[in-house]
Amino acid sequence: MKLGRRLIEELRVEPGSPARLGERSTSAIESPLPGATGAPGGSRAPGSGVARRTVAERDLDAFRAELDSAQRLLYAADRWALLVVLQGVDAAGKDGTIRHVMSGVNPQGCQVVSFKEPSPLELRHTFLWRCSAALPERGRIGIFNRSHYEEVIVVRVHPELLDAEHLPSRPAADARGDGLWQERFEDINGFERHLSRNGTRIVKCFLHVSREEQRRRLLQRLDDPSKQWKFSPSDLREHERYAEYQAAYEEALTATSTPWAPWSVVPADHKPTMRALVGGLIVHEIDRLHLAMPTPAAADRPQLDAARRALGREP
Repeated sequence: MKLGRRLIEELRVEPGSPARLGERSTSAIESPLPGATGAPGGSRAPGSGVARRTVAERDLDAFRAELDSAQRLLYAADRWALLVVLQGVDAAGKDGTIRHVMSGVNPQGCQVVSFKEPSPLELRHTFLWRCSAALPERGRIGIFNRSHYEEVIVVRVHPELLDAEHLPSRPAADARGDGLWQERFEDINGFERHLSRNGTRIVKCFLHVSREEQRRRLLQRLDDPSKQWKFSPSDLREHERYAEYQAAYEEALTATSTPWAPWSVVPADHKPTMRALVGGLIVHEIDRLHLAMPTPAAADRPQLDAARRALGREP
């Protein structure tokens, strides 16, 4: 089962075009999920909430099965790596998406890196250093829970964080102005192009959650004893700056959606649909590699035949 071309194009930020986050739905898709029938996206028919969840969960199960096969192909071929970048505001659903989408993948072929506040060592290097050091090797899927994009999102909303980065002096008028962010966009695009040229495919998903849904999920953290550990007083302060984060994401996604690493904006208010879409996007990207299981060279076949005969003679 595959995501339709129309749906993939609907989610994509077309390179060279604005991201238009303010115009994009956080809760619905126009094109149908593969398992949906009837209303667009299986989500807009009256009373379709349960049906939408059923469709999304069934699709996610199918994508997980395909992802397991695709990951084994990726590992066996040993020519490509896949990097999945998940970005979104607090409570957008990054952790749950990783848990649900990757639950069927062999852990030997997958790695997850969660980027928190930079350490003193990381702050002594360039802003791309810590992400570069965590890239997946060929044959593996790497998932970045947050990523190098924090340096043009969180740091842009909180420019005072630049003081700890030991950057060279800049003209006073541009110390924290647009010039710095444009340079970082250029650096990110160059970094990702280098990865693409050298065998790392990149899937970038922005989990697009509404301010109201973020508020509801933060309240849920406070009300659920099993989730209270995830809540920090800073969550409330960051929620109050939701509009600033959206503005930062709008500019970053617009500037860094490229032909070699385009962004997909995934509606995140409905978790099952969000997870199915992310799973489908990952499968789609591996399918585009047209991988096949390696076959033995003709020169190796006599050794294989001899090994088969030897093993067959054992009692």
